[in-house]
Amino acid sequence: MTNYSLLDLVPVVEGGSVAGALANAADLAAHAESLGFSRYWVAEHHGMRGIASAATSVVIGHIAAATKSIRVGSGGIMLPNHAPLVIAEQFGTLDALYPGRIDLGLGRAPGSDQRVAAAIRRTLDSDPNAFPRDVMELQSYFADDGKTGIVATPGAGANVQLYILGSSLYGAQVAAALGLPFAFASHFAPQMLDEALHIYRSHFRPSAILDKPYAMAAFNIIAGETDAEAEFLASSLMQSFIALRTGNPRQMPPPVEGYVASLPPQFTSALNDILSASAIGSVDTVKAGVKAFLARTQADEIIVAGSVFDHEKRKRSLDITASVFAELSKRVASA
Repeated sequence: MTNYSLLDLVPVVEGGSVAGALANAADLAAHAESLGFSRYWVAEHHGMRGIASAATSVVIGHIAAATKSIRVGSGGIMLPNHAPLVIAEQFGTLDALYPGRIDLGLGRAPGSDQRVAAAIRRTLDSDPNAFPRDVMELQSYFADDGKTGIVATPGAGANVQLYILGSSLYGAQVAAALGLPFAFASHFAPQMLDEALHIYRSHFRPSAILDKPYAMAAFNIIAGETDAEAEFLASSLMQSFIALRTGNPRQMPPPVEGYVASLPPQFTSALNDILSASAIGSVDTVKAGVKAFLARTQADEIIVAGSVFDHEKRKRSLDITASVFAELSKRVASA
């Protein structure tokens, strides 16, 4: 059975606030928990008016406090922005507060542009081995194996599950070499998905953490009562993607009718490319999309993305999504 999880960018909608976005995130996480989602991840992004999860470890604590059993974590922490010891302390604290529920997905990108990276006061190391070195240093703190000569307090002995994230082939190579689970960001960068999964699986080295590959793939799902309603709801996400790609990130705008038809051809082509790992539509459309994506990727877990302007409509989208996965799981179990 394929697990299903949720990636939330904690969107700040036009006319809304960060406080409102965080309140919605807690409510959405509790709703996802009630629907059987395996985990709820938030991502580190900086300098973006439409995303409220920059202080990622703080948001994770907020989400964990609002839920009881669902795993909560990062999808991901951008490790070049931080000293590994600081992340060990933050996530060690989260594990102490919410034992057995904390995930730590790690990415190599800065989560914004070079100016923001400089403002965070971390230089981006051009050494290709810097990222895996930092991951192994972080593992050492959690293992409390003495290799660094420093005891992370909190952090030493914490039961935090690590994942390597990627939107290119590099993350797949690192995850395979270290024997860690791998999550591919196909919800916004699907171009290298197939090759990345192949590299990860074919080069995987068993580790004390994992004896065989565990591959997650992100997939946009925006579901409605009809295909037309879902397309309308998805226009908010589409507008956000175009704004980001044209260097004008903004708060999430309300949906508009006929958005795609209003775009020039080059933008339509860009959207088709970005959203090629997506299912937007009614329950039957979503079901067909999920089945095709699973057949393509053979993923062990699908992590569902897809922000919606209206909070209640987003919760309804999750209802439909969960029903699709439940039905597909029953078919597998009875086969």
